[in-house]
Amino acid sequence: MQTMPSEINNAFMEFTRAREFIIRKLTRELKPSLFYHNAQHTLDVIRSVETLALMEKVDDGKLLLLLTAALYHDTGYLWSYENNEPLARDFAEETLPAFGYSDKQIREIGRLILSTAMPQRPENLLEEILCDADLDYVGRDDFFITALRLHREWSENSPLKISFRDWYERQRDFIEWHEFFTPSARLLRNEKKKKNLTQVKELLDLIETTSPFGQKKINGIKNRFL
Repeated sequence: MQTMPSEINNAFMEFTRAREFIIRKLTRELKPSLFYHNAQHTLDVIRSVETLALMEKVDDGKLLLLLTAALYHDTGYLWSYENNEPLARDFAEETLPAFGYSDKQIREIGRLILSTAMPQRPENLLEEILCDADLDYVGRDDFFITALRLHREWSENSPLKISFRDWYERQRDFIEWHEFFTPSARLLRNEKKKKNLTQVKELLDLIETTSPFGQKKINGIKNRFL
Protein backbone atom coordinates (compact mmCIF):
# COMPACT_ATOMS: atom_id res chain seq x y z
CA MET A 1 0.00 0.00 0.00
CA GLN A 2 1.47 3.31 -1.08
CA THR A 3 1.93 5.97 1.58
CA MET A 4 0.04 9.16 0.80
CA PRO A 5 1.79 12.56 1.00
CA SER A 6 -0.50 13.63 3.85
CA GLU A 7 0.50 10.57 5.86
CA ILE A 8 4.19 11.31 5.31
CA ASN A 9 3.68 14.93 6.35
CA ASN A 10 1.93 13.83 9.53
CA ALA A 11 4.71 11.31 10.22
CA PHE A 12 7.39 13.99 9.93
CA MET A 13 5.38 16.27 12.22
CA GLU A 14 5.41 13.46 14.77
CA PHE A 15 9.15 13.05 14.25
CA THR A 16 9.56 16.74 15.05
CA ARG A 17 7.73 16.16 18.33
CA ALA A 18 9.94 13.16 19.09
CA ARG A 19 13.02 15.19 18.26
CA GLU A 20 12.05 17.93 20.70
CA PHE A 21 11.42 15.31 23.40
CA ILE A 22 14.73 13.47 22.90
CA ILE A 23 16.99 16.51 22.50
CA ARG A 24 15.48 18.07 25.61
CA LYS A 25 16.01 14.83 27.54
CA LEU A 26 19.61 14.44 26.35
CA THR A 27 20.40 18.07 27.15
CA ARG A 28 18.96 17.85 30.65
CA GLU A 29 19.88 14.33 31.72
CA LEU A 30 23.16 13.25 30.08
CA LYS A 31 26.19 13.44 32.33
CA PRO A 32 28.16 16.68 31.79
CA SER A 33 31.27 14.54 31.27
CA LEU A 34 29.91 13.27 27.93
CA PHE A 35 31.84 15.74 25.83
CA TYR A 36 31.26 13.78 22.61
CA HIS A 37 28.19 11.56 23.00
CA ASN A 38 25.82 14.41 23.74
CA ALA A 39 22.84 16.20 22.21
CA GLN A 40 25.10 18.08 19.79
CA HIS A 41 26.48 14.81 18.43
CA THR A 42 22.94 13.52 17.92
CA LEU A 43 22.00 16.64 15.94
CA ASP A 44 25.22 16.25 13.95
CA VAL A 45 24.35 12.66 13.01
CA ILE A 46 20.84 13.73 12.00
CA ARG A 47 22.30 16.36 9.65
CA SER A 48 24.70 13.81 8.15
CA VAL A 49 21.88 11.32 7.66
CA GLU A 50 19.87 13.94 5.78
CA THR A 51 22.78 14.65 3.45
CA LEU A 52 23.65 11.02 2.75
CA ALA A 53 20.04 9.93 2.36
CA LEU A 54 19.46 12.65 -0.23
CA MET A 55 22.57 11.64 -2.17
CA GLU A 56 21.63 7.95 -1.97
CA LYS A 57 18.07 8.75 -3.15
CA VAL A 58 16.32 7.30 -0.10
CA ASP A 59 12.54 7.75 -0.19
CA ASP A 60 10.65 9.68 2.48
CA GLY A 61 9.40 6.64 4.33
CA LYS A 62 12.90 5.21 4.76
CA LEU A 63 14.27 8.67 5.56
CA LEU A 64 11.84 8.89 8.47
CA LEU A 65 13.22 5.62 9.86
CA LEU A 66 16.80 6.81 9.44
CA LEU A 67 16.22 10.16 11.10
CA THR A 68 14.42 8.54 14.02
CA ALA A 69 17.19 5.97 14.49
CA ALA A 70 19.76 8.77 14.42
CA LEU A 71 17.72 10.64 17.02
CA TYR A 72 17.62 7.67 19.38
CA HIS A 73 20.91 5.92 18.63
CA ASP A 74 22.85 7.32 21.61
CA THR A 75 20.03 7.60 24.15
CA GLY A 76 21.45 4.53 25.89
CA TYR A 77 24.17 6.79 27.29
CA LEU A 78 21.51 8.11 29.64
CA TRP A 79 21.94 4.85 31.59
CA SER A 80 25.23 3.23 30.64
CA TYR A 81 28.54 4.17 29.03
CA GLU A 82 29.14 0.63 27.80
CA ASN A 83 26.95 -1.57 25.59
CA ASN A 84 24.34 1.16 25.34
CA GLU A 85 22.85 0.38 21.92
CA PRO A 86 20.37 -2.22 23.25
CA LEU A 87 19.26 0.31 25.87
CA ALA A 88 18.68 2.88 23.13
CA ARG A 89 16.65 0.36 21.14
CA ASP A 90 14.56 -0.48 24.21
CA PHE A 91 13.93 3.20 24.89
CA ALA A 92 12.80 3.69 21.29
CA GLU A 93 10.42 0.73 21.62
CA GLU A 94 9.04 2.21 24.84
CA THR A 95 8.47 5.78 23.66
CA LEU A 96 7.89 5.78 19.88
CA PRO A 97 4.30 4.45 20.02
CA ALA A 98 3.35 7.77 21.65
CA PHE A 99 4.51 9.49 18.46
CA GLY A 100 2.44 7.34 16.14
CA TYR A 101 5.11 4.89 14.96
CA SER A 102 3.90 1.45 13.97
CA ASP A 103 5.31 -1.80 15.37
CA LYS A 104 6.99 -2.51 12.03
CA GLN A 105 8.63 0.91 11.93
CA ILE A 106 9.85 0.53 15.51
CA ARG A 107 11.39 -2.87 14.77
CA GLU A 108 13.24 -1.43 11.77
CA ILE A 109 14.43 1.55 13.81
CA GLY A 110 15.67 -0.83 16.51
CA ARG A 111 17.75 -2.76 13.98
CA LEU A 112 19.20 0.49 12.68
CA ILE A 113 20.20 1.57 16.18
CA LEU A 114 21.93 -1.75 16.88
CA SER A 115 23.91 -1.47 13.63
CA THR A 116 25.87 1.48 15.06
CA ALA A 117 27.60 -0.71 17.65
CA MET A 118 31.34 -1.01 17.12
CA PRO A 119 32.71 -2.66 15.10
CA GLN A 120 30.12 -1.57 12.59
CA ARG A 121 28.69 -4.33 10.39
CA PRO A 122 25.77 -2.82 8.45
CA GLU A 123 23.69 -5.23 6.39
CA ASN A 124 21.74 -2.89 4.10
CA LEU A 125 21.80 0.62 2.67
CA LEU A 126 19.94 2.27 5.54
CA GLU A 127 22.31 0.78 8.10
CA GLU A 128 25.27 1.86 5.97
CA ILE A 129 23.98 5.43 5.87
CA LEU A 130 23.48 5.58 9.63
CA CYS A 131 26.89 4.06 10.35
CA ASP A 132 28.59 6.50 7.98
CA ALA A 133 26.74 9.43 9.53
CA ASP A 134 27.74 8.33 13.03
CA LEU A 135 31.45 8.47 12.10
CA ASP A 136 31.21 11.37 9.68
CA TYR A 137 33.71 13.43 11.72
CA VAL A 138 36.57 11.10 10.68
CA GLY A 139 36.59 12.82 7.30
CA ARG A 140 35.91 16.40 8.34
CA ASP A 141 37.85 19.54 9.23
CA ASP A 142 36.77 19.27 12.88
CA PHE A 143 38.31 15.80 13.29
CA PHE A 144 40.98 16.84 15.79
CA ILE A 145 38.76 18.87 18.12
CA THR A 146 36.15 16.11 18.01
CA ALA A 147 38.77 13.47 18.77
CA LEU A 148 39.94 15.54 21.75
CA ARG A 149 36.38 15.74 23.05
CA LEU A 150 36.15 11.97 22.80
CA HIS A 151 39.50 11.52 24.56
CA ARG A 152 38.39 13.69 27.47
CA GLU A 153 35.09 11.80 27.63
CA TRP A 154 36.86 8.45 27.78
CA SER A 155 39.24 9.78 30.42
CA GLU A 156 36.36 10.75 32.69
CA ASN A 157 33.97 7.86 32.08
CA SER A 158 36.13 4.82 31.48
CA PRO A 159 38.39 3.00 33.95
CA LEU A 160 40.95 2.80 31.15
CA LYS A 161 43.09 5.94 31.22
CA ILE A 162 44.71 6.66 27.86
CA SER A 163 47.72 8.92 27.39
CA PHE A 164 47.74 11.38 24.48
CA ARG A 165 50.40 9.33 22.75
CA ASP A 166 48.33 6.14 23.03
CA TRP A 167 45.20 8.02 22.04
CA TYR A 168 46.64 9.27 18.77
CA GLU A 169 48.11 5.86 18.06
CA ARG A 170 44.59 4.51 18.44
CA GLN A 171 43.26 7.26 16.18
CA ARG A 172 45.86 6.40 13.55
CA ASP A 173 44.98 2.71 13.71
CA PHE A 174 41.27 3.45 13.62
CA ILE A 175 41.45 5.70 10.55
CA GLU A 176 43.62 3.15 8.74
CA TRP A 177 41.05 0.44 9.53
CA HIS A 178 37.91 2.50 8.91
CA GLU A 179 36.07 2.51 5.60
CA PHE A 180 32.95 4.46 4.74
CA PHE A 181 30.26 2.15 3.42
CA THR A 182 28.24 4.33 1.05
CA PRO A 183 29.58 5.82 -2.19
CA SER A 184 28.25 9.20 -1.05
CA ALA A 185 30.22 9.22 2.20
CA ARG A 186 33.36 8.11 0.39
CA LEU A 187 32.88 10.92 -2.11
CA LEU A 188 32.33 13.52 0.59
CA ARG A 189 34.85 12.41 3.21
CA ASN A 190 37.61 10.13 1.94
CA GLU A 191 39.96 12.85 0.72
CA LYS A 192 39.83 14.74 4.01
CA LYS A 193 40.08 11.48 5.96
CA LYS A 194 43.38 10.74 4.22
CA LYS A 195 44.65 14.21 5.14
CA ASN A 196 43.58 13.71 8.74
CA LEU A 197 45.47 10.42 8.84
CA THR A 198 48.59 12.12 7.49
CA GLN A 199 48.33 14.79 10.18
CA VAL A 200 47.85 12.22 12.93
CA LYS A 201 51.02 10.47 11.81
CA GLU A 202 52.88 13.79 11.72
CA LEU A 203 51.65 14.55 15.23
CA LEU A 204 52.89 11.21 16.50
CA ASP A 205 56.27 11.85 14.88
CA LEU A 206 56.45 15.23 16.62
CA ILE A 207 55.58 13.66 19.96
CA GLU A 208 58.35 11.13 19.51
CA THR A 209 61.02 13.56 18.35
CA THR A 210 60.35 16.92 20.02
CA SER A 211 58.53 16.32 23.29
CA PRO A 212 60.77 16.61 26.39
CA PHE A 213 58.87 13.61 27.74
CA GLY A 214 58.45 11.65 24.53
CA GLN A 215 61.53 9.46 24.78
CA LYS A 216 62.54 10.12 28.36
CA LYS A 217 62.84 7.02 30.50
CA ILE A 218 62.96 6.84 34.22
CA ASN A 219 64.30 3.58 35.59
CA GLY A 220 63.73 2.03 32.19
CA ILE A 221 60.03 2.97 32.05
CA LYS A 222 58.75 5.53 29.56
CA ASN A 223 57.23 8.63 31.12
CA ARG A 224 53.41 8.55 30.74
CA PHE A 225 52.73 12.27 30.46
CA LEU A 226 51.84 11.81 26.78
